[in-house]
Amino acid sequence: MNRIRLLSEQVANQIAAGEVVERPASVVKELVENSLDAEAGKITVEIGAGGRSLIRITDDGFGMSRDDALLSLERHATSKIERAEDLASISTMGFRGEALPSIASVSRFILATRERENTSPEGTQITVNGGTIAEVRAAGSAPGTSIEVRQLFYNLPARRKFLRTEETEAAHIQHYLTLAALAHPAVAFTFIKDGRNIWQLPAQKSGAAVSSRIEALRERLRALLGDEKLLPVNFSVALEDDPYQPVPGESDIFENALPEKPALPEPKSQLRVWGLIGSPGVSRATRESQFTFVNRRPVENRGINYALIEGYHNSLMKGRYPVCCLFLEIDPAAVDVNIHPSKREVKFRREFEIRRHVAQAVHETLLAYHGEPARPQPAPTTAPPPSPPVELKFTPEPATPALPQFPETLKPPGEAPPPSPRQTPLKMGFAPPASAAPAATAQKNPAAAFHPPAAPQPAPPPAGGVTPLLEVPLRMVGVIGRLYVVLESDRGLVLLDQHAAHERILFEQMMARIESNAAAPSQKLLLPETIELPPRDAQFLREQLAALTRLGVGLNEFGERTFLLDALPPFVKVPDTRRFVFDLVDELRAAGREVNLARLGEHTVAKTVCRHAVKANDPLGGPELENLVADLRRCAMPYTCPHGRPTLIEMNYRELEKKFGRSQ
Repeated sequence: MNRIRLLSEQVANQIAAGEVVERPASVVKELVENSLDAEAGKITVEIGAGGRSLIRITDDGFGMSRDDALLSLERHATSKIERAEDLASISTMGFRGEALPSIASVSRFILATRERENTSPEGTQITVNGGTIAEVRAAGSAPGTSIEVRQLFYNLPARRKFLRTEETEAAHIQHYLTLAALAHPAVAFTFIKDGRNIWQLPAQKSGAAVSSRIEALRERLRALLGDEKLLPVNFSVALEDDPYQPVPGESDIFENALPEKPALPEPKSQLRVWGLIGSPGVSRATRESQFTFVNRRPVENRGINYALIEGYHNSLMKGRYPVCCLFLEIDPAAVDVNIHPSKREVKFRREFEIRRHVAQAVHETLLAYHGEPARPQPAPTTAPPPSPPVELKFTPEPATPALPQFPETLKPPGEAPPPSPRQTPLKMGFAPPASAAPAATAQKNPAAAFHPPAAPQPAPPPAGGVTPLLEVPLRMVGVIGRLYVVLESDRGLVLLDQHAAHERILFEQMMARIESNAAAPSQKLLLPETIELPPRDAQFLREQLAALTRLGVGLNEFGERTFLLDALPPFVKVPDTRRFVFDLVDELRAAGREVNLARLGEHTVAKTVCRHAVKANDPLGGPELENLVADLRRCAMPYTCPHGRPTLIEMNYRELEKKFGRSQ
């Protein structure tokens, strides 16, 4: 008796359906991808009962002839590849030719299609029940293709009972359609659920320039997810022959979009990174608001996820994730989209290099948001001398807190207490508002400087957008809670966290020393410690010893897998040296093999400056606060501390009027 037998075509299709059709959202994904490959300009998706009872996809794409429609229901029938070599450079959304026969084998399936070029109103309609063709006939049809899938898994009750509730399945469908709509703003999408129109997205006009595509994406994102403060990303670089070469000093950045098929010399290829990312302070507790696309295909890739975190490195609070809608355009031959049955994951040929450049694109965008051009650049030949650290002298507090002083018009009758030193107006070098009290009056009566000024008229924004907060005139008002500095601008109220601001200043000064190749301070341990590591960790740490020495960590080889720790930065307190070294290895490995050496010490430096920065309840006088704001202005990324918390919060006059009920 033969134990090996060939499966029937129907069983083979149902097995394939188990890989391709996981749930109703999988059906929508495969059919919408076919519509996009057919260059549809308008796609309508209609579902019933979460996709269990009905899925109907209608497009205005190329359409098919009668013979092509019949052939499309055969396994591995496709118009997108011809040879095995084509798998190495896939530029379409679908390519395997399994979707239609797999879906038709587990549903009641109706396909109606008509070629776009066909002037006759007659098209083709094919009815399939459980993989068996029931009817083929001529029927009137609009140009394009309409596919109707009813009673999904009706002939596989075991699969049907594993489906979730209707709302859950509908949510999965809507999530995929959101990705498809974001990836293709130039395509109009309509989504109908149980006869109710959920959204109707018009096609967004966009040209070849990346700026035009970003604006189209912004409009589509606003229509789907609401308005969010997002920053445009536009970065292009030529990938090197060797993925492990260091990043060149100057990358090729192009203002215009790449041509559809760039003529690039082999083996180099071009990487374009563009899209929108959240500005500092815009984050989520999960990665659900991260939308990443490779050649317009929504993908999941751990390397891109790590690159996003690395790009934000000290602009994001712990436990938070960036918000982004990021597109990577790369030669299809440099990415493998055939490693997952449902094409959710991709693999890059130059994983580390892609990750490095994505992180660089994100980081440069954030620097531009913070106003990077104001940062002093080091000389090309010699490194600049390190700037001295900010020394803040604390004014001793009186044993009994002084009572707040009132303006003259609000003082109790017959009382004229002496003015408090803290109420003296602070000259911060900024232009005072027109409503500020004259200098002579302030000298006679310092409390008069705190009279509520008339609200200045907001200055019109410049042609390029809103002026950054630290570039507008500010006036010192006072300090509340011994932590928050109250400032006034021509736009409204500004609060400054003195601890977070000082952290940012100290952090950038310390990192500047490391970047200028100046060795970090190091203190010898009284008793050196020996640490034995596993082989893989030992090999990895051996490659990082030079970088660690520059950071003030004295680690030396003491055997095949043993290291001697004999020095640490003076500000690092290590109760458990073995744990410290293991944590250091994990941190460096998570940062990536090709990460900038200066980035390796950021976590340690951030913890250090947190201990050395001014704290809440540390009283600062006028000159100290003046220096604090002035030094913050000179920072490359002044609006967040190294841990990602904001240093400044602005509440404009519109928000204030709304809170006080003056406007709606």
